[in-house]
Amino acid sequence: MKIRNFAILLLAGALLLPGCKGKKQEVYDNIPIIDKALSEETSAFYANFSAYPTDLKELPIGVFDSGTGGLTVLEKILSLDGFQNITGKAGKDNIPDFAGEHFIYLADQANMPYGVYDACGKADYLRELVVKDALFLMGDKYYENPFQAPAAGVKPRVKIMVIACNTATAYGLKYVQSMLAQSGTGVKVIGVINAGVKATLDQFAGETAPYAIGVLATQGTISSGAYERTIREMAAERGLKQEITVVNQSGYGFAESVDSEPDYVNVYLKAPRASYRGPRFGEADADIKPALLPVYNFDMTQGRVLTAVGENGQFTEFQLNNAINYARFNLVSLVERHRQSGSTVPLKAVILGCTHYPFLIETLQQVIAELRDYTVDGIHIYRHLIADDFAFIDPAVYTAIECYRTLREDGNLAFRITEMKVEPYISVPAGDLDASHLTEDGSLKYEYKYGREVGTEEITTKPVPFSKSNIDETNLKRIEKLLPCSYSLIYPTMH
Repeated sequence: MKIRNFAILLLAGALLLPGCKGKKQEVYDNIPIIDKALSEETSAFYANFSAYPTDLKELPIGVFDSGTGGLTVLEKILSLDGFQNITGKAGKDNIPDFAGEHFIYLADQANMPYGVYDACGKADYLRELVVKDALFLMGDKYYENPFQAPAAGVKPRVKIMVIACNTATAYGLKYVQSMLAQSGTGVKVIGVINAGVKATLDQFAGETAPYAIGVLATQGTISSGAYERTIREMAAERGLKQEITVVNQSGYGFAESVDSEPDYVNVYLKAPRASYRGPRFGEADADIKPALLPVYNFDMTQGRVLTAVGENGQFTEFQLNNAINYARFNLVSLVERHRQSGSTVPLKAVILGCTHYPFLIETLQQVIAELRDYTVDGIHIYRHLIADDFAFIDPAVYTAIECYRTLREDGNLAFRITEMKVEPYISVPAGDLDASHLTEDGSLKYEYKYGREVGTEEITTKPVPFSKSNIDETNLKRIEKLLPCSYSLIYPTMH
């Protein structure tokens, strides 16, 4: 009998003795996938945590997201230089804080966008996906191709996990924490939401006048209320007395466009398509308002918007077909929402509550500049709503700092003198999946993706290594331009 199990039996026996007062039993947030991982040895998701390495120091750092957007978090980790490597004290020393560390990155591309699951009544399935992502990082196997069964590739387990996805953090963090607490591995997990809110409030410490904070995030993250709830809680903990207005805006199609999901962006099209799932003309929250077309200032060139025009010269179809235009639509919608509310307090910051959004930071900054200067009949209708010291908050850098501090405090930094290393994986549809569940380009059909049930043993997607066949070329070029550290370590591994 293993020592750990023996100790548990002793404790259980002690609690049954007359007159003994044991500690209150811990209550965990378990869902079926966690029970499978912990105790069902016949399950495909059994984790065998008892075989986990006891010395975590030499293991890699795990990072996962619903797609490649989480590479913006990995980039901040790879490039962080906020501490003295020898002493751990704050301050640059021109050596990356994670020098010599190894990383495993998982992009759960086949199952994205995560932000839609709750809207489809599948929040439970989303929680299961998040736990499965964590189990992959903690496991020692991967699929070498989508047809392989069982997984035969061998990979190291991880010593800490970073959930580089706001929606996954909002819906799954506490379940991953629960599983880790019961695993006995000593592995910890860090989510991006608390780091982003802390950074935002730090930015305006000492502010006494009322102000507004915008939150631009996926539909799932916004509907969870996680950001606004965390802002209120942290503000109360700090004793902040000034009014803080929170302006929530769902990023309709924004993350999907960055990852070039074909129902949102397809560079090969020249005309509107029936499968389009992005914003359309209308007056609902997710709609493009025709009256705001001059404010959006969409790039209409080179198929970046696909249109059809009727006999009266009016648009009968208007489909966004470029990530830049999705960025414009969603940020203008946020600021316009604030204006329509009647509030006069200025926006001090917008939290980029999705790891995909920093890819378009230059466009977002340009939109803010345009809104400051936009006039109607000579009146600047947005300028007073945007503070002079307005800032975009990218939670990634603060997540990197928290990861470093946690590893340092636990004595789990590797302190290698070798180069950093990244093993990248991306989920793809399982090779034996029925063709009726797939689109023409081989992705999961929308109805199937958001119609799956929790608690089954069915494996519908498989994590495989990054390759030039499963990473969109446009996305790869964007990574090369904006995330040089990540690109330099990932691209050489791709075949």
